[in-house]
Amino acid sequence: MNIYAKSFGIFLKIGTFTLGGGYAMVPLIENEIVDKEKWISKDDFLDLLAIAQSTPGVFAVNISIFVGYKLRGIRGSIVTALGTILPAFISILIIALFFHNFKENTIVEHIFKGIRPAVVALIAVPTFNMAKSAKINRYTIIIPIASALLIWLLGVSPIYIIIVAGLGGYIYGRLNRK
Repeated sequence: MNIYAKSFGIFLKIGTFTLGGGYAMVPLIENEIVDKEKWISKDDFLDLLAIAQSTPGVFAVNISIFVGYKLRGIRGSIVTALGTILPAFISILIIALFFHNFKENTIVEHIFKGIRPAVVALIAVPTFNMAKSAKINRYTIIIPIASALLIWLLGVSPIYIIIVAGLGGYIYGRLNRK
């Protein structure tokens, strides 16, 4: 099977069976792309996540575009993006066509209430895995905690946090080289 068909299939499968958006897809993408296929190293994957998160657009699509581009350039990014987008597009189209038939249905309402805690877990797992991979320890834990508190309690825009963190990382890297 060629890499285009294989990468499309992987991202189609991930897009089809993942609830909760981009963050819920991270462990699945990492498992398929880094662990199973070994197309991208763990460090490169973490870099791609950082870039995808700080780039405008849908997080899951950004990840798929960057992975596809790393694999096969522009064509690869188009193939992986289509694999990611297609399941959500079809699902939303079907829901839009039939939403009026079940929007007041209590069974559907209860199903969605049951899915919510699972989605939280799907988002929490990649967060902890990324923290381990980023080598966050007792000395550096202050950075994500301070960032979260600034955003949550003081309403600081995440854009400012990303800019300050990027500048801080750049300065730290420059100082470490010397």
